Amino acid sequence: MESTTGNGMLRKERFRILLARFNRHEISGSLGDLGTFIPLLVGMSITNGLDFTSALFFSGVFNLVTGFVFGIPMAVQPMKAIAAVAISERLPLGQILAAGIWTSLIILVLGLSGLITVVDRVIPKPVVRGLQLGLGLQLLIKGIQLVRDTKVLWGLDSISVGVLGFALVLVFASSRKVPSALLLFVAGLGLALASNTGVLSSLRLGLNLPHWVPLTWDDFRGSFFRAALPQIPLTTLNSVIAVCALSVDLFPHQPARPKKVAISVGLMNLVSGWFGAMPMCHGAGGLAGQYRFGARSNASILFLGTVKIFLAVFFGASLLTLLHVYPESILGVLLSISGLELALMATDQTERVAVTIMLGTAAGILALSNTATGFAMGWILALLVGWNKKRNGHPIPQSN
Repeated sequence: MESTTGNGMLRKERFRILLARFNRHEISGSLGDLGTFIPLLVGMSITNGLDFTSALFFSGVFNLVTGFVFGIPMAVQPMKAIAAVAISERLPLGQILAAGIWTSLIILVLGLSGLITVVDRVIPKPVVRGLQLGLGLQLLIKGIQLVRDTKVLWGLDSISVGVLGFALVLVFASSRKVPSALLLFVAGLGLALASNTGVLSSLRLGLNLPHWVPLTWDDFRGSFFRAALPQIPLTTLNSVIAVCALSVDLFPHQPARPKKVAISVGLMNLVSGWFGAMPMCHGAGGLAGQYRFGARSNASILFLGTVKIFLAVFFGASLLTLLHVYPESILGVLLSISGLELALMATDQTERVAVTIMLGTAAGILALSNTATGFAMGWILALLVGWNKKRNGHPIPQSN
């Protein structure tokens, strides 16, 4: 009886702590990854016929699950390589889903077998920092390109709006009172409604739920080399290795561990892929963005997941109209700041050799636009330098 009462009090105390953490900064932080999430979700929904309701619903479910499992604002975002191939090559929906399942299956095997921990231990820290720097700069550049590609200097979605957005974030960069991402997002909604006054009339209130999507062997056979193979190294490096390294920096009291993260990524699409949801994973850029805009606990991600599920169930695909006119200049600012926050994690590398390895890795990623190849270049450089230093009794530093 005492044990039951004690457990009940403990649950109440945990709930009280969670409510205490819930504030405007956590809400602001929950929006830090929308610069990646919205464009890819809308792009695949329009181009490939992705089930918008299912994608939004399951991303919300996984927000809730990972929020409780990890206790930190772990991002849930689209698998970028699969999304890029899907949109550019107009992949059939079945192949998109199958590619996500393939990727998750392989990552799950790495996690359950413990091989992902071995991979994490043998990667030198300068290579991990180079990976974070390269990915961060990619996001920064992509965000600036989104602003530039509005192609107009003045207007509701223009270069000037992007510049004002950047200015807002910079002015309140060190403020704990002003939630800059929340202000940006609300401003973006206002601009979207102002540019298309009839968009609210397109919203339809109803009951929308995911449904089963049958996949064939042809979907799996056609998607492995075309979409899954480019995604596997990106997921391993960015969604597991890099995100775990970042969590050690940002949340040293409760860092995410590679095995646990790999299992989380693995289980995601093995479930949601059969219901038409977009391939999803975690990501260092998303975690950096959410932290940058105020997320300091799992309250932010639990809020985001709840909102996603609510919108998916009660509004469904009718939200596409609103998201389709959301200003790209605002999304570009959110994406750029997320990338900048991720890139800044590399500033702890000050020793000459470590900086050389880090910059070599980042340069390979940027020059080749290929994370796996750039990472391999950095690792080879680290091995060569490590072999040379080992002869002198000074091995290079390893990751966590």
